[in-house]
Amino acid sequence: MNNSGRCWQITFAKQEADKNEFGEFLESWFDVVTCDYTEDGFDIWSGYKDSHFNEQEFLSYAKGQNISLPPYEAKLLESEDWLKDNVIKFAPVEADKFLIYGVHEKEAPKTDKLAIRIYAATAFGSEHQTTRSCLQAICDLDNGKKAHKNILDVGCGSGILSLAAAKLWPDSKITAVDIDDEAVIVTNQNAKDNGVEQQIDCFLSNGYQNAKVLQNAPYDIILSNILARPLIEMAPDLAKNLKSGGFAVVSGFVADQEEWVVNAHLEQGLKLVKTYQFDNWRAALLEKK
Repeated sequence: MNNSGRCWQITFAKQEADKNEFGEFLESWFDVVTCDYTEDGFDIWSGYKDSHFNEQEFLSYAKGQNISLPPYEAKLLESEDWLKDNVIKFAPVEADKFLIYGVHEKEAPKTDKLAIRIYAATAFGSEHQTTRSCLQAICDLDNGKKAHKNILDVGCGSGILSLAAAKLWPDSKITAVDIDDEAVIVTNQNAKDNGVEQQIDCFLSNGYQNAKVLQNAPYDIILSNILARPLIEMAPDLAKNLKSGGFAVVSGFVADQEEWVVNAHLEQGLKLVKTYQFDNWRAALLEKK
């Protein structure tokens, strides 16, 4: 992928969340794909392609994949490094005990918080409401009552939750998994950049399907910031791999999905400790008795 010179940015009209197949389709065509989230729970997808982007070929490809494209806007970007200047550039974000900043910053921001430096790319999620909720839940678990030494991050994305846990609990070991190989690459790089690569073991897995996830169980904490449907489907696996007295943080669902997601975990014997709300997005902290 050539990051220099021109690139095309294709931004699609907002859609309902939980459109995994659309994201997978975009990733099969574009060099980089991002997903922004609106306050009312919708997704805004953007694809980035170098200057050789051919719109008619793209439309034909979508038709061949039986994908119905929403309205979109195409814009030609001029930049010395379009990936850095248009995709991964974001202002430092404060979230509870943490400050998250991007690799594009020339210097680390001065802060008394735990600083996390990330290269986001397609696995970006630092400013999303669910990420903030999960970071708040992680901080709530840092109460000195229990030592959290074995942690699982399912659907790690950029690895931001794994990084936060590693910074907060230096003696912890974190298993981080994602279904996307790009996320695994980004998480491993972010772990190195933050000096916590010895704590984080990141690899490909569709949820709990990789045998290594089961070998590292049971976990003191399981973090899962994904979407409502997979959260519900994986609730039995979460309960099975969480130790007695352990905690789970689940997020990635909107208000009208909250009851479904929470009840799926209550049915597995977990207890609801607390819910978190940012705009229309929700997260839940649960405990296994």
